[in-house]
Amino acid sequence: MVAVGIYAARRTHSAAEFIVAGRTLPLWLCTATIIATWFGGGMMIGGAGAAYDDGMLGVIADPFGATLCLVLSGLFFVRIFRRLKLFTFVEFVEQRFGKTASFIASLAGLASSIFWVAGMLVAFGIVFETLTGIPKVTGILGGSIVVILYTTMGGMLAVALTDFVQLIVIAVGLVILFVVVLVDAGGWAPIADRLPEHTFRMLPIEHSGEQWLNYLRAWMIFGIADIASQSLMGRALAAKSEDVAQQSFLLGAVGYLGFAMVPVLLGIIGSVTLPGLLDSESVIPALAFEHLHPAAIAVFVGAILAAIMSSCDSALLASASIVSTNLLPFVKKDPSDRLQLSVVRWGIPGCGAIAVAIALNAQVVFDTMLDANLLMLSAVIVPFILGVWWKKANRAGALCAMFAGIVSWIVTSIYFPALPGDFIGLGVSLVTMLFAVPLTQRLDPPRPLLDRDGNPVEISHRVS
Repeated sequence: MVAVGIYAARRTHSAAEFIVAGRTLPLWLCTATIIATWFGGGMMIGGAGAAYDDGMLGVIADPFGATLCLVLSGLFFVRIFRRLKLFTFVEFVEQRFGKTASFIASLAGLASSIFWVAGMLVAFGIVFETLTGIPKVTGILGGSIVVILYTTMGGMLAVALTDFVQLIVIAVGLVILFVVVLVDAGGWAPIADRLPEHTFRMLPIEHSGEQWLNYLRAWMIFGIADIASQSLMGRALAAKSEDVAQQSFLLGAVGYLGFAMVPVLLGIIGSVTLPGLLDSESVIPALAFEHLHPAAIAVFVGAILAAIMSSCDSALLASASIVSTNLLPFVKKDPSDRLQLSVVRWGIPGCGAIAVAIALNAQVVFDTMLDANLLMLSAVIVPFILGVWWKKANRAGALCAMFAGIVSWIVTSIYFPALPGDFIGLGVSLVTMLFAVPLTQRLDPPRPLLDRDGNPVEISHRVS
């Protein structure tokens, strides 16, 4: 991975080349990096653990919500964003709704990416501790050093190329483990006979309002909130054309769901063959340790680490891109390309250090991933989506929606902790913007959609 970073560094000389790979990614590489980015340690460790505990209901957010996000992004958003020629999704928010809205979106996007990195680093620690006995802290620190190093050197090109390599390793490792575990168990039939009745149920068992709110939140936390994810939208901005961007997202959705179902099924199998694990998120490393020859374990450890790195590097680059592109201008007006490139490079280890600090205090991979999107879901995604698809969307309406969503989230979390505060905030944000925009049209006319160079953008053919 470090060698690939060195190779990419030789081809990276500007902010555009570093952040969006010079907008040159072909279909095969763009598709691979989307699948690898989505299929990270969260799925290999957290998703398998959630399936171990709760079956299919435990993994609604990921992989099903995450797949929904790829489909919606591919159908309705990536074409227009590739046309805008931006570096980050926050630039779009600033163009449509002003600097205050962009500052809120920057903080939300930065928090989302850093918490995502933290979740991946916790996964690193779990893998090392389960398979080697090395303390979790050592795994977190060692993993962070490698990912920070190659991402800092090569940027998006390094991330995309390493994603492709990592995807191959992931596929080999997963196929080896799944086949061996299934053969050792005597096939699927003996496993199915011992599974709880509701293992494959995908609707709430109890039909209370609280259950349904949390269920819908599980679909939305990735399925809707991550449409504005910088890790994801950066791929659309790096694709060499609109067609490549759209096709790679739709192909990525199919590929991701196929890949992701393997650790989900392994988690379910582990709930039968390895009952009573103290840490359910260690189920896949435990299965590898139980069923594989030491040589095969080495391959599979590589697969797990590849999955973790493939998400970790993307989120690190996303956080540093937001710092250099959207937060730097608040400190230095009209920064030069050289300064921007320097800041994005140094921003990667800076954001990585914050993520390490969070990881050292986090315990559960899946929960850390879900918490990463709290502010995105409650405050940012409604103005983002309506800003793309509603010509009348204006600054006043967006700011009202953002503040209403944040307040609703905080109030719900304090006074009604059993309810999903971020999902409540999403609903309040949507209703607020739908009312505020028509009321403020004359006082605050909507801004036109412009590309990075200030040229009007053609808004037809945004779907295909």
